[in-house]
Amino acid sequence: MKNLHAPYRSAVTGWLVRCLTVLLLLTNAALAGDSLPSWNNTAPKQAIIRFVELVSTPGSADFVAPTERIATFDVDGTLWSEQPGYAEQAFIYDRIKALAPQHPEWAQTQPFKAVLGGDEATVQAGGAVAITALTAASRAGDSMEEFAQIVTAWLSTAQNPKTGRLYTDMVFVPMQELLVFLRNNGFKTYIVSGSGQEFIRPWAEKLFGIPPEQIIGSVLNSTVEWRNGQPLVVLLPTSNLVIEGDGKVVGIDRFIGRRPIAAFGNSDSDMPMLHYAMAGGAGKRFGMLVHHTDAEREVAYDKDSPVGRLDKGLLQAASNDWTVVDMKSDWKVIFPTEKNSK
Repeated sequence: MKNLHAPYRSAVTGWLVRCLTVLLLLTNAALAGDSLPSWNNTAPKQAIIRFVELVSTPGSADFVAPTERIATFDVDGTLWSEQPGYAEQAFIYDRIKALAPQHPEWAQTQPFKAVLGGDEATVQAGGAVAITALTAASRAGDSMEEFAQIVTAWLSTAQNPKTGRLYTDMVFVPMQELLVFLRNNGFKTYIVSGSGQEFIRPWAEKLFGIPPEQIIGSVLNSTVEWRNGQPLVVLLPTSNLVIEGDGKVVGIDRFIGRRPIAAFGNSDSDMPMLHYAMAGGAGKRFGMLVHHTDAEREVAYDKDSPVGRLDKGLLQAASNDWTVVDMKSDWKVIFPTEKNSK
């Protein structure tokens, strides 16, 4: 297995320490008093607390056994920022550029030529076929362990191109608090995302307290290769399952085997997951959409955005009994840097 270069080791160690410290502080805050201190005391916070109290209090008419307390979360735009583009997309582009010297044919082959030339329009015009080809090329042939090291090293230094902040500094503190609050009340929390499962697993536990076995993402096919007498799971350049739209429901059923009683997203592509959670029969259910309304602290966007479009979800939220979080009005702080500066 490949080793990280020495300069990366200290960066990765520092990143892990920061992430663990934030999660510890959130856990301690939840146990000490207000479980959601970064939320304003508006309707969404009240709805969350009321729902959790009803389903987790023994003797309540709406009590739900801990084994059934399943909550599913989208990642991009729900747990951390997704503008101006998804973190995994940035990783894929960087990885293609790093691997290009080994593939001189890419200079004349689309969509690789477009990535190397900074031609985003051509990449997008290629649609899902282009994205799948780039995704596969960014990791095919790597063992899971090798790829996890590559992702962790990249994330320790990678910066959002618009803000210049590390991606790991653009997590949503209110959502971190919500995850801790749910787990402290007997919920099992899952990530259900269109991003690659193997991309999310190396860092989700450090940022959000969600272990690898509770990550459901789009997956490539894989095989076992024996290297130096050891079996390794190696990624193949073909798609197995895309966890997007209806695919999120398929992924939940396949990998969890229980219908969630709560689901959290931010875009129209998350609607099937919210519908699935809310349609589980008798008992309290909870669906929530994060609406990006704060142009000053983050980005304001919804129905006209090519990234994280939220159109039908907003129109149908009331009729579906979904809670909509207005980031500008409902969150005291958004990012860890705001919290640390107060």
